[in-house]
Amino acid sequence: MKTLILVRHAKSSWKHNVIDHERPLNKRGQNDTEIVSKYLKSSDLKIDKVLSSDAVRAKTTAEAFVLNLEIDKNIMDLDHNLYDFSGYNLIKTIKDIDASVNNLMVFGHNHAITDFVNTYGDKPIDNVPTCGVTIIDFDIDNWADLNSGKTVYTLFPKDLK
Repeated sequence: MKTLILVRHAKSSWKHNVIDHERPLNKRGQNDTEIVSKYLKSSDLKIDKVLSSDAVRAKTTAEAFVLNLEIDKNIMDLDHNLYDFSGYNLIKTIKDIDASVNNLMVFGHNHAITDFVNTYGDKPIDNVPTCGVTIIDFDIDNWADLNSGKTVYTLFPKDLK
């Protein structure tokens, strides 16, 4: 059994004159990251590996979750391939994960996140919102064998407000 925890980066700011890759979180994004990650703390998630897009907004979201969930920083890696909107690189990256990783947490971007949860999960979601979390269980031994899974949990910032 493999468990995938997908998190869409929190709300980013358009106030800064920077390229898309460098956009930071806005105040709402910072607040949502704190609220959602601290709420998840009570779920006692088991995490073997954390991967995040290297875009500032995704990396900042991931770092807050790692801190608030008390995840070992050494199991987190940044991956430019997750700066992906189509979903192709997201799927490839997940399929390339070592079979020893049973519980994988990935921080990325839309449309890739919403497309993934609707392709591989069993619960239709119109749009995974910023800082939205979706957990999917897969009855597989190896990530390379990724196929349809069971959506076991969703948590969106609006659920906590």
